[in-house]
Amino acid sequence: MAGVFQYVKNQNFSERYVSPEKLFSYLQDNLSDYISEIGKSSLGKPIYKLSLGNGPVKVAAWSQMHGNESTATLAMLDLLEFFKENDEVKQKLFSALTLDFIFMLNPDGSEVWTRRNAFDIDINRDFLKESSIELRLLKDFIKAKNYDYALNLHDQRTIFSASDDMPATLSFLAPSEDIDRSLTENRKKSMAIIAGIFIQMQNFLPKQIARYNDEFYPTSAGDNLMKSGIPTILFEGGFYPDDYGREKTRKFYTYALFYALKSMAVLRGDSIGYETYFSIPENKESHFDIIYRNVKLNTNFDCVLDVAVQYKEIFDEEIKNIKLVPYVVEVGDLGRKKGWKEIDCTGKNFVSDYKFPKLDAEINFKME
Repeated sequence: MAGVFQYVKNQNFSERYVSPEKLFSYLQDNLSDYISEIGKSSLGKPIYKLSLGNGPVKVAAWSQMHGNESTATLAMLDLLEFFKENDEVKQKLFSALTLDFIFMLNPDGSEVWTRRNAFDIDINRDFLKESSIELRLLKDFIKAKNYDYALNLHDQRTIFSASDDMPATLSFLAPSEDIDRSLTENRKKSMAIIAGIFIQMQNFLPKQIARYNDEFYPTSAGDNLMKSGIPTILFEGGFYPDDYGREKTRKFYTYALFYALKSMAVLRGDSIGYETYFSIPENKESHFDIIYRNVKLNTNFDCVLDVAVQYKEIFDEEIKNIKLVPYVVEVGDLGRKKGWKEIDCTGKNFVSDYKFPKLDAEINFKME
């Protein structure tokens, strides 16, 4: 399968936050020949499917099942920009593939930047109960065609690292089908695709690709789709150093989408090379965004500790965008954890209206 990928950013979508209305308008204005509405969300917003190609290998994919995980939506928009400028690559790829891609499965959550849908249901844990309209739409979408692969596209938090204390900018998983994590043929097929992505991306994203934990989740979409017979690949877009806007992550996610599709077109359900999957380092929950080391509190007894801070992404209704707000998430001895940024507070003064940093609250102190 020929084709060298070069990243092209869709300039209409320059930030992480994607307004559902802006996305819907863009799809209707620019991709009307390729999109169709598959249903409506809990609050009545349209949910669109993009269809490309007529090849024998059929691929289902969806983005923003969790509303505050937009990287896959942006990566797909960027991939379409590449195809606009590289029609020959597009034609070759989609003569082998048929891709059905749901943009923004959870538009209600996406609008206000929350993980869950409008009724606070985690769609990715609703596969059996089917309490959400959105999950039922996904299952109907999957049942409508005999898909050869499924791409379950997500983002992960900044807490994860890959190898050599580098962040896990991308993580992948061939989900388990049972509690024993059996190495089934379907899992091997998924592993082979992930191995293909990993090999292709080693030259420009070394030491920043990880393997997500394969614990079996009995109510999740990916595990159940794998169990039903569809080789499923979980994508997780993570952190790149000093890139809280996830511009670099978005770029590499787009590369990974392209190489996933390319591998599917080549392998066509074969599991050749799946063993490489096991050489991918495992995700480690090892970091905080910031750790203040050796903080001496203004107490009447000797109290020196570490303070961990994480940025919360909060939707600001006034500016219609997300902002990063630092929250205190842990205090005490954090010697076994690391920070992407570490501040040694030895000899500095703890300045606050409080005697201690308040846990699970916006940061309430300065070090001077």
